[in-house]
Amino acid sequence: MEVVRFVHIDHHFDLKLDKEWDISSWKVGIEANDGATILEQMDVDNQIAKLMVELSRSQDYEIGDGTTGVVVMAGALLEQAEKLLERGIHPIRVAEGYEMASRIAVENLEHIAQKFDFGVTNLEPLIQTCMTTLSSKIVNRCKRSLAEIAVKAVLAVADLERKDVNLDLIKVEGKVGGKLEDTELIYGIVVDKDMSHPQMPKQIKDAKIAILTCPFEPPKPKTKHKVDIDTVEKFQTLRKQEQQYFDDMVQKCKDVGATLVICQWGFDDEANHLLMHRNLPAVRWVGGVELELIAIATGGRIVPRFQELTPEKLGKAGLVREKSFGTTKDRMLYIEHCANSRAVTIFIRGGRFFSFFFFLVLACSLLLLIWFNL
Repeated sequence: MEVVRFVHIDHHFDLKLDKEWDISSWKVGIEANDGATILEQMDVDNQIAKLMVELSRSQDYEIGDGTTGVVVMAGALLEQAEKLLERGIHPIRVAEGYEMASRIAVENLEHIAQKFDFGVTNLEPLIQTCMTTLSSKIVNRCKRSLAEIAVKAVLAVADLERKDVNLDLIKVEGKVGGKLEDTELIYGIVVDKDMSHPQMPKQIKDAKIAILTCPFEPPKPKTKHKVDIDTVEKFQTLRKQEQQYFDDMVQKCKDVGATLVICQWGFDDEANHLLMHRNLPAVRWVGGVELELIAIATGGRIVPRFQELTPEKLGKAGLVREKSFGTTKDRMLYIEHCANSRAVTIFIRGGRFFSFFFFLVLACSLLLLIWFNL
């Protein structure tokens, strides 16, 4: 009989190896040295044990490292709390004491923390710290290059004077295929879209971008309606009006100087064909979050109505290019050399496990923030 022993936390808050199961009939086995992974797979009924699992999960999500350490520390604190309860001290007093101790500990961290100087030419301390986090992960074989990417991404969006980092400015995108070593940091935005027409230009230099949240189509009445067309002349008149409306929208974009249109909504084949003939590249069905990042990176404004489109609201990018991957038809849009270089994208390549690395990169970033006291 194959036997596996699991860690179990009993009602005395002691860690004991006291559970055995027959695993000879199991089809899936788990072998890991990561505390969060082990605790995540444990089937526990004890309420304190469930809190420990939640603690480990929160630590892994927020920081990405130290999951075993927080569980061990919490277990030690609970052990001491039990002794205080046995002495008749009220639980609220114990909780207040722990909160006071936490404040004192945080205040003293500033005095005992190891400080160092870093800059563009001296990133090694930060890289070494990030590599420590990656050592126990599945991506440790290329931890050096990935650590450098994480460090540069954080420093690109960090405001060191205010000691603040907006991690929302770091977009993490991935595409299955290639090697993990092909992962790159792009000082700009990568969108999982391509040009709306295959004959549109694949590369635009010094692009002026119109960022639209209004549909590229004639307005629709908000009430229920129908149109009766009983003659060919009426149908042709309707078609001409529709074409004129599309032409006016395209001309409006051209008049303000736009060389690229990025739209949150779609547009039909007729509008797409007209955009291609008027030499105005366009991208459709771009998500709201991505539109916001594009607006931040390019210094543009999101325009909800065509009437509000002005030259001042256009975003600017040094290069917009469409890139294909291997022999597949997958294409992505790279918006680079933007007006605001504080918006970056980590573009991950590799197998299907790359989604796991999304959280890993952000975890490394958060660890770096702690390291240089942000």
